Amino acid sequence: MLLVKEVKSRGDLLRFIRFPLNLYKNDPYYSPQLTWDLQSDFSPKKNPFFQHSKVRVFLLYSGKEIVGRVVSIINKRHLDIYDDGVGFFGFYESVNDTAVAQKLLDVVQEELKNGGLKIMRGPMNFSTNDECGFLIDGFDTPPMIMTPHNPPYYNNLMESCQMAKVKDLYAYVREVPERPPDKVVRVANIAQKRGITVRTLSMKDFNKDLLRFKELYNAAWENNWGFIPLNDAELSYIGKKLKTVIIPELMLIAEKEEETVGFLGLLPDFNFVLRMMHGSLNPITLLKALYYSKKIDGIRLLLFGIKPQYRFKGVDALLIKEIFKRAWEGGYKLSEFSWILEDNEPVKKIIEMVEGRLYKTYRIYEKPI
Repeated sequence: MLLVKEVKSRGDLLRFIRFPLNLYKNDPYYSPQLTWDLQSDFSPKKNPFFQHSKVRVFLLYSGKEIVGRVVSIINKRHLDIYDDGVGFFGFYESVNDTAVAQKLLDVVQEELKNGGLKIMRGPMNFSTNDECGFLIDGFDTPPMIMTPHNPPYYNNLMESCQMAKVKDLYAYVREVPERPPDKVVRVANIAQKRGITVRTLSMKDFNKDLLRFKELYNAAWENNWGFIPLNDAELSYIGKKLKTVIIPELMLIAEKEEETVGFLGLLPDFNFVLRMMHGSLNPITLLKALYYSKKIDGIRLLLFGIKPQYRFKGVDALLIKEIFKRAWEGGYKLSEFSWILEDNEPVKKIIEMVEGRLYKTYRIYEKPI
C-alpha cells in the first residue's frame, strides 16, 4: 500500500534529501548536492523563494520503505506575470513504478487544484532560475554543475501518467580551444572598434556587480519562455551560494563606457567534487573538496545575456573570445553551454558560431488538471 506523508519535521526533511543517495547508489554519474545546502533551500526563513510561493513537500512510502518524493509549488510571481493558471511539481525522484509516479503526481495535482490552478508543469526545482527538466538523452556523461540528472525511465513514467512535453532544453558542449574560431575573432574585433570593453567580475565590489547583473539578466531574458525576473532578495541568496565556487576570471562583464551591456559567466564543474563528497560536509569530505577542486577541468556557461539594444553588435563574440582565452589559460578542457531553450534561435546560432555540439536534452512536461 502506498502512503503519502507530508514533510513537517527536520527528520523527514533529511529523509527527503537523502532518498536519492540510495536511489542512485549504482549510478557513477549522480552528483548529490550537499545536505547543508538543500536544508537551506527548503528553509522558509532562509530561501526568499518562499516569500512569494506556497511549497509543500511530500514523501511516498510503500510500507516502511520510501519509494518516491515530490514537491508542489504555487509560484505567485509566475501567476502575476503570466496569469496562466500554471502550478508546478519539482524535486521529483522515484523508483521505476508507474503506480508510484501516478501517486506522486496526484498529490501535486490535488494541491494545485485546491489552489484554483488549471495546469501542472514540471519538474521545476524551484523555478526556471533553478534546475528544471528531466534528462531524456545524454545519459552517458555526468551532469555539470547545477544541471539535472535522473534515470532514463523518468520519461516513460511521465508519459504513462499523461504528462506531455511542453518544452525541451538543450545543452551543448565543445572542447576549450587554444584559439577561438576565426569568425568569433572577426566579429569580436567589430565590437571593440565600437568601444565595447570587457572586464572580470570584481570580488571587492561583488554586490554592486551582482546588481548590474540582475538589471541586465532581467532585461535580456524578459521575453524568454517561463522567465521569472530575479528580485534583490533572490539575487542575494543565489550570490552567497555561488560566491564559494566563482572564479572571477570566468565571470565577464561587457561595458560601453560606464554602461553594462553584456554578461557572461562560467562556473567550474563542482559536480566533479560533489561526486567525491557524497552529499556530506565533514572534515574528511572538506579535505576531498580541497584536493579534487584543483583537478576540475570542466566549465559550464551558466549566465549569458546581452542588452536588447546591443545585440547583433559583436558583444557576444567579444565575450566568448575573452572567456575562451581565460578558460584555456586556466587549464580547462571542456565547456558546456546550458541550458538553451529549443526554440531560442539567436542563442543557438551563437553556439553554432563557436562550434558547440548538442549532447544533452532536458524535457519539461505539463498536463491539464
